This record gives sequence, C-alpha cells and structure tokens, in this order.
Amino acid sequence: MRWNRLRGRCQKVISGITLPDPFSAQELCAQLARERRRPLELMPFPTPTVPGMPSGMWLLADRADYVFYDARTSPLHQEHIIVHEIGHMVCGHRSAASDRWLSRRVDLADPEAVRAALPRIQYSDTQEQEAEMIATLILEAAGRVPAPTLLSGVLGGLESAMGLRGARHQGDPWRREQGDPWRRG
Repeated sequence: MRWNRLRGRCQKVISGITLPDPFSAQELCAQLARERRRPLELMPFPTPTVPGMPSGMWLLADRADYVFYDARTSPLHQEHIIVHEIGHMVCGHRSAASDRWLSRRVDLADPEAVRAALPRIQYSDTQEQEAEMIATLILEAAGRVPAPTLLSGVLGGLESAMGLRGARHQGDPWRREQGDPWRRG
C-alpha cells in the first residue's frame, strides 16, 4: 500500500480520538475504555520478549480488551507497543482471541499460557502496516516522535534544530483541513 494513502486512511480512523494531555499510553487506554464503555486492561509480559516473537498482543475477550506488552523494554518502546496494539483495536482487526485455540486455552492469569499464544498471532501485512501507522501518528501527535517532513537526514535534523517543524499540540483533536495536517481544531 502506498505510504501517503495508508497515512491518510489511518488519520481518518483516529480522527475522533482526542489525545490525553499530558500524554501517556496508559491514559489513552483509560480514555478509550471510558469512551467505548468497555474495560481495557494493560498486562505486562512476565519476561522480556525474544527476537522473532511479537512484543505485544491484543486480546478481545467477552468482558474486556487486554493489551499485553513487553514491560522490560524502554518506556518509549512500551508506549509504541501499546499504541500499536490499540491500532489493531481501533481498525477493527481480528483479535488474537478470534483463534478458537486461543479463546479456549489462554488463561489470562497464567503468563506461560499467554506466552504460548504469541506465536499463533498473525495479522496480514496490511493490518500490521495500519497498526504501525496509527501508532506512529499518535506518537507524532503526542510529541513522542518527530513528524515527517519534506526534508530528511541531515537537513531534517537542521530543520528540527531550528524549530521549523510544525507540531500538533497535545490534547487537540485530529483535524486535517486545507492542506495543513496539524492545524489546531
């Protein structure tokens, strides 16, 4: 999928989300739980994830949503993992719990059962691209990562150092109007 089209589509998906101010992935989850009137619980994995294994997982259960994440990585990476899983949720992707094996065998209180479920989680490349783009857009808007510009590399670093990058302010709702993607609404 073309990057600009993916970015535009994902911006539409999250257009109604107002970011908490100050931003945290935990507060975003709490806000989404209130808005959806459905519990959304964050669950750290008991051990660090290993290469080749997912570092996060979203489970849609009967009474709540669960987002598992690697809690033994950097705080920014933890936020990215959590918001990536939120991306799957807000896009309406198939949850890991859609797998009948998982829905029958995963005991949320048993870390090893959750760990055993990880290799069974498979999203399409398009779904992964969407979740990754949503995580990126939210973290850009929250000021956690820089937004892309026409300049990159050394020139992009100079642009940022000179304060020339436009920024969206925390807590602003998503709005895209007349060519200015970060115009305050």
